[in-house]
Amino acid sequence: MSAAAAGAVSLDDVRDAQDILAGISRITALEGSRFLSRLVDAPVHLKCENLQRTGSFKLRGAYVRIAGLGEGQRARGVVAASAGNHAQGVALAASLLGVRSTVFMPVGAPLPKVAATLDYGADVRLHGQVVDETLEAAESYAAAAGAVLIHPFDHPDVVAGQGTVGLEVLEQCPEVSTIVVGIGGGGLAAGIAVAVKAVRPDVRIIGVQAEEAAAYPPSLAAGRPVALESFGTMADGIQVGKPGDVPFKIIGDHVDEVRTVSEDALSAAVLLCLERAKLVVEPAGAAPVAALLSDPGAFGGGPVVAVLSGGNVDPLLVQRILRHGMAAAGRYLSLRLRVTDRPGVLATLLGVLSEADANVLDVSHVRTDPRLGLTEAEVELQLETKGREHCERVLAALRKAGYTVTA
Repeated sequence: MSAAAAGAVSLDDVRDAQDILAGISRITALEGSRFLSRLVDAPVHLKCENLQRTGSFKLRGAYVRIAGLGEGQRARGVVAASAGNHAQGVALAASLLGVRSTVFMPVGAPLPKVAATLDYGADVRLHGQVVDETLEAAESYAAAAGAVLIHPFDHPDVVAGQGTVGLEVLEQCPEVSTIVVGIGGGGLAAGIAVAVKAVRPDVRIIGVQAEEAAAYPPSLAAGRPVALESFGTMADGIQVGKPGDVPFKIIGDHVDEVRTVSEDALSAAVLLCLERAKLVVEPAGAAPVAALLSDPGAFGGGPVVAVLSGGNVDPLLVQRILRHGMAAAGRYLSLRLRVTDRPGVLATLLGVLSEADANVLDVSHVRTDPRLGLTEAEVELQLETKGREHCERVLAALRKAGYTVTA
């Protein structure tokens, strides 16, 4: 890749990457979403990279990068640092190419991701509490062992490999008007932008970052990559504190807009993908859907493709995200109320809730709080509801029955 070697990425580079990946990466499905289409008032399709081999798009860039190494470089092996998706992509790519791989992961990396990386053939070493510390260890190992460091986003070959997602979108949805893609370091968005803008410059490319880890808006404003002083989001796949030099320039030149989404929107998007699309998507992968949910009016005017970049999520995190998403969607209602402390009162209260079709998840009956009167008790309830309107109906039913809700 001559252009890539010079630090730029061209359409020809992405097409070369597509040839390299033939028979290696999957051409992932493009699924329509009726719910999002109604919301946006335009056809919305989901590009399912969560169904890619290793569960994310990362295999594409890792394989192209390693395939481009010389024999001497391959003989010394490759090394990577990652908390999950990139680790698995490098491990599988290296195994397929017969190259030894060492992957450094944080000590607290989810066990399923560590196990998957081992299964794909990597030598996994746990080091550091955050990815920055893990990356330092990987860089030290690369210098000492002569191994080639495979960066997750800041290399032209990696960007070209990720750009093959954009070529597939153009083939699967030739009439696409807008492509929405999550941004961490920027490799995927940059690759898609290079490929798509070269063929269809009229297509809008919109990047999405988590509000709590949004390095691109200040960096674009400054005209150079700027490191965040602190950041943290449930979307660990796009939790990057500083843009990469290679993708930053491409995104500045070719991406039309970078939006941010809240943690509530991310969890609601994960929940929607699971309930409506029957797809397991990690928070980073659901960021484009979160953007559609947050401001649907900004995406009308033509077919929209939202790239679901990954589906590797720890089951324990899924539980927390789903609870958070249901709460954000008004599907949980927490309240406290005072009642007269006499036999049958709690049963009567639960009867009112049953009539209102609210599902009681938890109930706490307190009699000994010094704030309570001699004949009073306080009941704290956790309810499952059908949404915000149902919450209001439940509260109205309690007030009509004579209860005073205190929180």
